[in-house]
Amino acid sequence: MNRLGEKSLRTLEYFTVLDMLAAEAASERGKERCRALRPIADREEAALWMRQTTDAKDMMQVHGSPSFAGVKDVLASLSRADMGGVLSLRELLDVAGMLRAARTVQGYVAEQEGKTSLSPMFALLTGNRALEESITTAILSEEEVADGASHELLSIRRQMRQISGKVREVLGRMVSGERSKYLQEAIITQRNGRYVVPVKAEHRGDVPGLVHDVSSSGATVFVEPAQVVEINNQLKVLEGKEELEIERILAALSAEVSASAEVIRTDYDMLTALDFIFARAKLSYKLNACAPILQPEGQGVRLVRARHPLLDRKAAVPIDIAIGFDYDTLVITGPNTGGKTVSLKTLGLLSLMAASGLHLPADETSEVAIFENVYADIGDEQSIEQSLSTFSSHMKTIVSIADCCGQGDLVLFDELGAGTDPVEGAALAVSIIGYARQMGAFVAATTHYSELKTFALTADGVENASCEFDVQSLQPTYRLLTGIPGKSNAFAIAGRLGLPPTIIERAKEQLSTESTRFEDVLAELEKERRQMEKYKAEADRLRRAAQSEKDKALSLKDQTEDKADRLLQRARDQADAILKDARMTAETVFGELDELKKKNAADLANENLQAARAALRGVITETETRHRQKREKRTVAPEEIRPVKPGDEVQLLNVSNVTATVLSAPDKDGNVQVQAGIMKMTVKQNEVRLVQQPEKPKPKTFRAGTGGVRELRLKSTPSEVDVRGLCAEEAILEVDQFISGALMAGLPQVTIIHGKGTGVLRAAIQQHLKPNKRIKTVRNGAFGEGEMGVTVVEFK
Repeated sequence: MNRLGEKSLRTLEYFTVLDMLAAEAASERGKERCRALRPIADREEAALWMRQTTDAKDMMQVHGSPSFAGVKDVLASLSRADMGGVLSLRELLDVAGMLRAARTVQGYVAEQEGKTSLSPMFALLTGNRALEESITTAILSEEEVADGASHELLSIRRQMRQISGKVREVLGRMVSGERSKYLQEAIITQRNGRYVVPVKAEHRGDVPGLVHDVSSSGATVFVEPAQVVEINNQLKVLEGKEELEIERILAALSAEVSASAEVIRTDYDMLTALDFIFARAKLSYKLNACAPILQPEGQGVRLVRARHPLLDRKAAVPIDIAIGFDYDTLVITGPNTGGKTVSLKTLGLLSLMAASGLHLPADETSEVAIFENVYADIGDEQSIEQSLSTFSSHMKTIVSIADCCGQGDLVLFDELGAGTDPVEGAALAVSIIGYARQMGAFVAATTHYSELKTFALTADGVENASCEFDVQSLQPTYRLLTGIPGKSNAFAIAGRLGLPPTIIERAKEQLSTESTRFEDVLAELEKERRQMEKYKAEADRLRRAAQSEKDKALSLKDQTEDKADRLLQRARDQADAILKDARMTAETVFGELDELKKKNAADLANENLQAARAALRGVITETETRHRQKREKRTVAPEEIRPVKPGDEVQLLNVSNVTATVLSAPDKDGNVQVQAGIMKMTVKQNEVRLVQQPEKPKPKTFRAGTGGVRELRLKSTPSEVDVRGLCAEEAILEVDQFISGALMAGLPQVTIIHGKGTGVLRAAIQQHLKPNKRIKTVRNGAFGEGEMGVTVVEFK
């Protein structure tokens, strides 16, 4: 990018947005990628970047953000290992942390369903669990190698502990024996790696041995008694062996790192690239932004409810601004502090963000073209050192833009032609705009000149816009109105601020008749526009009220019908229960009669049996008949009937929960043939209701600013996690995922339950969390919180 392009990026505050982006990245390399981001002119590549941001945001919405906390720059360490160098404990731990991060991110993507634009990057992650465990098992911290790093090291340290115990035993007898009176204190200490006792200077000759140190006052001499000299020598020999064994272990681990260097480099590159992409998604959440529609080359920009990303979301007034499509030049007018420059910067900055793959703080229906270049001349750049006035400094920038601008560029001019004679400045401004248009560029300019307003009204492809201003309150509304030229309102503002009316009248007399008439026309247009907006707002209010009443009526009707259905179903269930009881009673009686038949005479018993059966069946039949007669047919009111036609889906009002398809149009008697499943039937037209087809679900939206249309719905996040029973490594992985989700959900404080036990799990978790820059404090639980069995984490 040329020097003018970099200057325009700085003018439009693009680098400030990159600083916000870098703050969302976890790794240093990811932050560097964020700050190095630049807009591109290739629409296909910009569309890929935008799709990656969108896919990352969708993943975060469901599963939270993957953890990149362990991703450290290991490239220098890998190069040293390739050359046969031995890596330090810190370097090896960084490699292990990076491998752990690769494994964690692999686990994150395992939860995803379907392929996305990020799938190829996730697929390149390999990890190396064996090397990771070799390092973390052998190295406990930056200063300590584990005893179990090798059998030889374990044996050496066991001998060292035995010999140290023997030394302490000998010196302990001396400290507590008759020679204790020669000692300054009854303690055992070390000097130069050898065990000594503090002897009073005047009794130096009473304790034979080697002097290793003297106190600053000279009153104490640190003596290695003769009886422990040989034992200390053995300890020194073992310490030398320990250092050699540690060096051998580190060399072996470094060789393993060198053997996997290419895989580790690939993992590092992919993790930092993913960190960069997910930082863009996090910034999108922070700005409540969304992906715009990328237009083909040469189409233009149409921003709907757009906000400048550096303004407070709650206070900023969204604007609608467009250029291209029906016109290639936009002239923005209006009073000072009305928002002209902010509108110009919003147009330029959001165009640059779209070309960088960043989501925009605007409505999702916004459309953006990818410009070849964006040039901006905004702000007062007068220079005392270079003896440049405001006009001269602006003109110097304009000359550079004129030399560079061409087809497919966007050029932004703030207060074009200002700082010189108004007549000459206006003529120069019209000429500059004409030249940029002739070169094929899109142009947006702010001005106070009436000549430019007239130019926009008369020239093809040029459109007026104005920033609204409330003269009564002397406050801008910050609304941008396209198609209407604005007034400077200088006389009205001066009058409201107390300037004498006579001065204002004399000023008006100085205006030409044409200027006065033009301002009057603008005032009349503004008055009519406000009236039309008032009528439109009232019409919208009435329409919404009518729709709300209609929705309430339909909802009440549905509730009533549902209640009636429930009552009918309850009555049917009760009747079915009565019939079931009757049948069970009948069966009992039939059984008793059968027994009676066996005991009594055959003829008499048979007659009694038949009579009882007939009587019971009559009772059951009569009950069923009465039950069916109580069911009244439901019908649709005549005013609700809409003639059905073949293919319509209808609900059978007198058959519970049955939907059927209409097979034929109604006949002269109002009968229609329908099919429910495999069964066909003929019913009255007023006994069916047309089923309203559900609208297709709209895509997920997110509320953008005040009155926006997008609303984020993140998965609810618990405030505590239980890792009891897990090993330290598994617990840390679980805690990383939990902390990431809690940060995305905005929780101020979370609790990690690890139990008391030996304290190893607690120490590992707290040591892992303390370096995290997003965490304010890590502490043990207080009384009532779980005490030493929990860790409480407070976020910044």
